[in-house]
Amino acid sequence: MSICSTASIGGDTPQTATGGIWLTLVRTALNRAFFLDRPVDWAVSDGFVGYREAERAMERRVAEIRRGDAPELVWLLEHPPLYTAGTSARDEDLVDPRFPVFKSPRGGQYTYHGPGQRVAYVMLNLASRRRDVRGYVAALEDWIIGALADFGVTGERREERVGVWVDRKRPGATAQEDKIAAIGVRIRHWVSFHGIALNVAPDLSHFAGIIPCGVKTPGFGVTSLAELAVPATMDDADAALKRSFGVIFGPARAAPAPAECAVGENAAAL
Repeated sequence: MSICSTASIGGDTPQTATGGIWLTLVRTALNRAFFLDRPVDWAVSDGFVGYREAERAMERRVAEIRRGDAPELVWLLEHPPLYTAGTSARDEDLVDPRFPVFKSPRGGQYTYHGPGQRVAYVMLNLASRRRDVRGYVAALEDWIIGALADFGVTGERREERVGVWVDRKRPGATAQEDKIAAIGVRIRHWVSFHGIALNVAPDLSHFAGIIPCGVKTPGFGVTSLAELAVPATMDDADAALKRSFGVIFGPARAAPAPAECAVGENAAAL
């Protein structure tokens, strides 16, 4: 099972102040349904991790979690420059493949990964939390939004566009929304894997090689904490993500990164 879109919570989104409070309460209640007071492993890899290596490590850990042989895991890493094609990827959205392209079983379309982007692969047992895929994606979005708030950045969800967006208005433009974090997940036997990608300080020009997440509408782009003039380091981003994760999903404890993933290859393609 993979996911690349979300549904609205509770029908139409209310537009009044009272409705906004109601929606916040509903979302908070749904997020709490994913909370467990049982520490998950929290691992951070140094250096770059190859995409296929990361996939193999996730496959092993997902099987172990399902069998009850290992705890849940959040794995933070950086990839070398590459593109991934999710289950909904369209050939025409691969505009200029300047880096290797990898097919991925996650939901979604094309995205870019590379230095300066914090990828978090999230392996949680939803059978013991909540069997609700769309609710889980919404909880991931709220996790990122909470982390961004630590830097004074207002991240927002969009019902028809998975990920976290920053509402911006530039001179001469009526509207501008830029994606600061992408989400693509897969669920196997109610264990999640793949996860999120937060733009801390990547080279945003590399997104020009694709139509990111298939969004072609003028006025929608990509951004990062660095482009928003937030002087955050990767360690700063990690600390914010860990704090916000504790609110949405529960406590986390330091753990070693998966084996065989210290250095990654950058050499396979579609």
